[in-house]
Amino acid sequence: MTHERTGSEGLSLEESAGYDRRTLDYIQRAAATGLYEIRGLGAKRKVASFDDLVFLGASLSRYPLEGYREKCSTKTVLGTRHARKPVELATPITIAGMSFGALSARVKESLGRAATALGTSTTTGDGGMTVEERSSSKTLVYQCLPSRYGFNPDDVRKADAIEIVIGQGAKPGGGGMLLGQKVNPRVARMRTLPPGVDQRSASRHPDWTGPDDLVIKINELREITDWEKPIYVKVGATRVNHDVKLAIHAGADVIVVDGMQGGTAATQTVFIEHVGIPTLAALRQAVQAIDDLEMRGKVQLIISGGIRSGADVAKALAMGADAVAIGQGVLMALGCNSGSYVADGRHVSAIEDYRRLGTAPGFCHHCHTGKCPVGVTTQDPQLEQRLDPAVGAKRLTNYLKTLNMELTTIARACGKQDVHHLEREDLVALTVEAAAMANIPLAGTNWVPGS
Repeated sequence: MTHERTGSEGLSLEESAGYDRRTLDYIQRAAATGLYEIRGLGAKRKVASFDDLVFLGASLSRYPLEGYREKCSTKTVLGTRHARKPVELATPITIAGMSFGALSARVKESLGRAATALGTSTTTGDGGMTVEERSSSKTLVYQCLPSRYGFNPDDVRKADAIEIVIGQGAKPGGGGMLLGQKVNPRVARMRTLPPGVDQRSASRHPDWTGPDDLVIKINELREITDWEKPIYVKVGATRVNHDVKLAIHAGADVIVVDGMQGGTAATQTVFIEHVGIPTLAALRQAVQAIDDLEMRGKVQLIISGGIRSGADVAKALAMGADAVAIGQGVLMALGCNSGSYVADGRHVSAIEDYRRLGTAPGFCHHCHTGKCPVGVTTQDPQLEQRLDPAVGAKRLTNYLKTLNMELTTIARACGKQDVHHLEREDLVALTVEAAAMANIPLAGTNWVPGS
């Protein structure tokens, strides 16, 4: 297949579908440098997603609720299986793990403030716990990653839950990256690394070789926290059915599944675009695995990877998730890919800074460079001042409030007094691909492809 057009000088130009301009640029760059591309954020390719599902609102056969008179509960409890102190949240919308190092300390403070205002949780990410994050977050989840950078048992005890990270949706099977330009002296001290040197995390945990060893690690973490804290296990979306079942057998209280649309601060583009499966397919498989083991209601499921709106949240819950975790959407709310930044109440243009990076607002994925024009993904002492923690917290609070209102609006329209009562019967798919991945009927039919 070719795409033909006529050039400005009357030349006949035919572009091959297999070797379009983007592919040619990739090959020529690789040939010139011998290097693969590293970038931030998530997959750019279009895959079946929550956009391909719609709700069947109540009408004659179902009874809707009045939005201004009838309550719709969003209360969410995570970690009820073994923990003596499960996590209780006011909303099922949580903030995903993003490290200090990938993000500035001012951003971490903004996340904590907004999460506290909404009654939800935030998550540490790689590299350990910062004072700013712990002091601003009422509910904080502490991640235990393969790198163990900054891992501190005393900080584990200060957390409200522990998340053992096996893999991430943007790079399942691969370790994290933090390039040297973001390893400032404070980040280096927390991670016990030399400043200014590229950091590449391990792709697997150093103290186990398989799922049996995960049992030992979970029990170790329970022992040092006196069995108070819920233990989450996070996997990147690949062999989801097997991974979820193994994590449950190992004793996890909560399973976190991160689809391929999930973001990253830095990794190889080939990972982002070509490893893992879409969130939609991963969610259906995770729910099926929990049901197969008859653990629905005992083990909770958090889904992440491309959750952007209240509609996405509602669809995830209807398919069987108990909560969602949001990363990239949070960064966008703070100003990522915006043409301006906010410092001390002043809106200042960042267009020229984007140009120096060779990009523009809406197209930036240069999180790995540390040169974020709006001060979000940076450790530069001048650039990070561009994000005022109070302003960032207010913007993020507004965003999360909006998502929560959209979620309850949809739930009421489907006749639900609790967002956790949304169910698969409330959904239909608009495409054959989405119907097959989600195991939901194609709209206007009773047909589920593949069933």
